[in-house]
Amino acid sequence: MAKSTRRGFLKLAGVAAVGMGAKPVYDAFARRSAPEQPTPPAEALTAKRWAMVVDTRKCLREHGCTDCITTCHLVHNVPDFGNPKDEVKWVWKEQFEHGFPEQHNEFMSDDLRHKDVLLLCNHCDNPPCVRVCPTQATWKREADGIVMMDMHRCIGCRYCMAACPYGSRSFNWRDPRTHIAKIDEGFPTRTRGVVEKCNFCAERLVRGEIPACVEACKAKALAFGDLEDPESEVRDLLSRHFNIRRKPGLGTQPEVYYIV
Repeated sequence: MAKSTRRGFLKLAGVAAVGMGAKPVYDAFARRSAPEQPTPPAEALTAKRWAMVVDTRKCLREHGCTDCITTCHLVHNVPDFGNPKDEVKWVWKEQFEHGFPEQHNEFMSDDLRHKDVLLLCNHCDNPPCVRVCPTQATWKREADGIVMMDMHRCIGCRYCMAACPYGSRSFNWRDPRTHIAKIDEGFPTRTRGVVEKCNFCAERLVRGEIPACVEACKAKALAFGDLEDPESEVRDLLSRHFNIRRKPGLGTQPEVYYIV
């Protein structure tokens, strides 16, 4: 009986020792808070809740156009590895029935069902990616709702990719710098082993510029503005046109809306 009790005590002591050794590591992660945001300059574009509206009708009229994707990837130094396995994407196109599986029905018009629609990070109001990140490399800005990504904090665990139900995040399996045709010095390049995604062009907003994809869209199919401002263009469009969001039943509250 005594030996059994002693053995049990030693087991508990061992577990406790392991726990004490792991606690500082846990605390180091737990204490990390989201990066502090500096006061934006006077010329910066600001909002209480940024949102984007994609008019699929206008977009589909420009069949095969990828100006928004090309421009976004150029200004953000997104690498092109030339194969789906290593693909890194911020903005992309996918068939409507795949991007909006909950909207599928057998009588849907083929004009919409098989047409490619623009997809990107939804900058959810309730982002699951933020909750699972152990280093807060991804976080939601309190000031305007943009879901940010700090590639320097990213440890490559890919928890955020598993949590995102929209496939909006990409992982750099290889060194991305060797697959950028021309580096734009206005945006930092990344390293192998980190996750990246659309950031609603936060670096352009602070300079008083609208997102690159919106600026590049010749069909004027993209609108960007403050969802909390009743006079904004996005509010006007949403009030006048039927619109949907991706996978609304998940409760993530996407801030990208689609006029169909």
